Amino acid sequence: MRRALTEQELHNLAMNIVGKELEADGFEFMAVNSKPKKNPQFVCIKNKILHFIIVRNVAYPENPKNYDKALLTKMKNHADTFEGKTYYAGVGLSNATDKTLPVYLNEAYNVNYQGLIQI
Repeated sequence: MRRALTEQELHNLAMNIVGKELEADGFEFMAVNSKPKKNPQFVCIKNKILHFIIVRNVAYPENPKNYDKALLTKMKNHADTFEGKTYYAGVGLSNATDKTLPVYLNEAYNVNYQGLIQI
Protein backbone atom coordinates (compact mmCIF):
# COMPACT_ATOMS: atom_id res chain seq x y z
CA MET A 1 0.00 0.00 0.00
CA ARG A 2 1.25 3.46 -0.94
CA ARG A 3 1.93 5.75 2.02
CA ALA A 4 3.02 9.39 2.03
CA LEU A 5 5.93 10.22 4.32
CA THR A 6 4.96 12.02 7.53
CA GLU A 7 6.34 15.46 8.40
CA GLN A 8 8.76 13.78 10.85
CA GLU A 9 9.96 11.33 8.17
CA LEU A 10 10.46 14.16 5.65
CA HIS A 11 12.38 16.11 8.31
CA ASN A 12 14.56 13.07 9.08
CA LEU A 13 15.25 12.60 5.37
CA ALA A 14 16.29 16.26 5.05
CA MET A 15 18.53 15.89 8.13
CA ASN A 16 20.17 12.76 6.66
CA ILE A 17 20.96 14.64 3.43
CA VAL A 18 22.49 17.58 5.32
CA GLY A 19 24.21 15.32 7.88
CA LYS A 20 26.02 13.34 5.16
CA GLU A 21 27.29 16.58 3.62
CA LEU A 22 28.47 17.89 7.00
CA GLU A 23 30.27 14.61 7.71
CA ALA A 24 31.94 14.66 4.27
CA ASP A 25 33.05 18.26 4.91
CA GLY A 26 34.78 17.30 8.16
CA PHE A 27 32.26 18.61 10.69
CA GLU A 28 32.21 16.85 14.07
CA PHE A 29 28.74 16.39 15.56
CA MET A 30 28.39 17.69 19.13
CA ALA A 31 24.57 17.46 19.29
CA VAL A 32 21.82 16.29 16.96
CA ASN A 33 18.15 17.16 17.44
CA SER A 34 15.64 15.50 15.14
CA LYS A 35 12.56 17.35 16.39
CA PRO A 36 11.33 19.58 13.51
CA LYS A 37 10.66 22.73 15.55
CA LYS A 38 13.44 22.31 18.14
CA ASN A 39 16.45 24.33 16.97
CA PRO A 40 19.17 23.93 15.98
CA GLN A 41 19.12 20.46 14.40
CA PHE A 42 22.92 20.16 14.40
CA VAL A 43 25.59 21.63 16.62
CA CYS A 44 28.97 20.83 15.10
CA ILE A 45 32.57 21.78 15.54
CA LYS A 46 35.07 22.36 12.77
CA ASN A 47 38.41 24.13 13.03
CA LYS A 48 37.66 24.70 16.75
CA ILE A 49 34.58 26.80 15.84
CA LEU A 50 31.01 25.91 16.83
CA HIS A 51 28.48 25.72 13.99
CA PHE A 52 24.72 25.87 14.61
CA ILE A 53 22.70 24.44 11.70
CA ILE A 54 18.94 24.75 11.24
CA VAL A 55 17.50 22.16 8.81
CA ARG A 56 14.11 22.48 7.15
CA ASN A 57 12.27 20.17 4.79
CA VAL A 58 10.67 22.43 2.18
CA ALA A 59 7.68 21.17 0.17
CA TYR A 60 7.36 21.87 -3.55
CA PRO A 61 6.78 24.55 -4.92
CA GLU A 62 8.33 26.56 -2.05
CA ASN A 63 11.90 27.79 -2.52
CA PRO A 64 14.26 25.90 -0.14
CA LYS A 65 16.53 28.97 0.01
CA ASN A 66 13.85 31.08 1.73
CA TYR A 67 14.01 31.04 5.51
CA ASP A 68 12.39 32.53 8.59
CA LYS A 69 14.56 35.61 9.19
CA ALA A 70 13.30 36.15 12.77
CA LEU A 71 14.13 32.57 13.77
CA LEU A 72 17.55 32.66 12.14
CA THR A 73 18.38 36.05 13.70
CA LYS A 74 17.48 34.60 17.12
CA MET A 75 19.70 31.55 16.45
CA LYS A 76 22.55 33.77 15.22
CA ASN A 77 22.38 35.86 18.39
CA HIS A 78 22.57 32.64 20.42
CA ALA A 79 25.50 31.35 18.35
CA ASP A 80 27.30 34.70 18.71
CA THR A 81 27.41 34.22 22.50
CA PHE A 82 29.52 31.10 21.80
CA GLU A 83 31.52 32.82 19.02
CA GLY A 84 29.87 30.32 16.71
CA LYS A 85 28.49 30.43 13.19
CA THR A 86 24.87 29.94 12.13
CA TYR A 87 23.62 28.24 8.98
CA TYR A 88 20.33 27.46 7.33
CA ALA A 89 19.91 24.27 5.31
CA GLY A 90 16.69 24.17 3.31
CA VAL A 91 16.06 20.84 1.61
CA GLY A 92 13.40 20.73 -1.09
CA LEU A 93 11.87 17.26 -1.41
CA SER A 94 9.34 16.34 -4.08
CA ASN A 95 7.82 13.28 -5.72
CA ALA A 96 10.00 12.21 -8.69
CA THR A 97 7.11 11.41 -11.04
CA ASP A 98 4.71 14.25 -10.16
CA LYS A 99 5.86 17.18 -8.03
CA THR A 100 2.27 17.90 -6.99
CA LEU A 101 2.00 14.50 -5.25
CA PRO A 102 3.48 13.77 -1.82
CA VAL A 103 6.76 11.93 -1.33
CA TYR A 104 5.83 8.28 -0.81
CA LEU A 105 7.61 5.66 1.26
CA ASN A 106 10.03 3.56 -0.85
CA GLU A 107 9.39 5.60 -4.01
CA ALA A 108 11.70 7.90 -5.96
CA TYR A 109 11.96 11.56 -4.93
CA ASN A 110 13.84 14.65 -6.07
CA VAL A 111 16.15 16.67 -3.83
CA ASN A 112 16.68 20.41 -4.22
CA TYR A 113 19.49 21.21 -1.79
CA GLN A 114 22.19 23.68 -2.66
CA GLY A 115 24.24 23.66 0.52
CA LEU A 116 24.43 25.66 3.71
CA ILE A 117 23.49 29.33 3.78
CA GLN A 118 25.55 31.24 6.34
CA ILE A 119 23.51 33.71 8.40
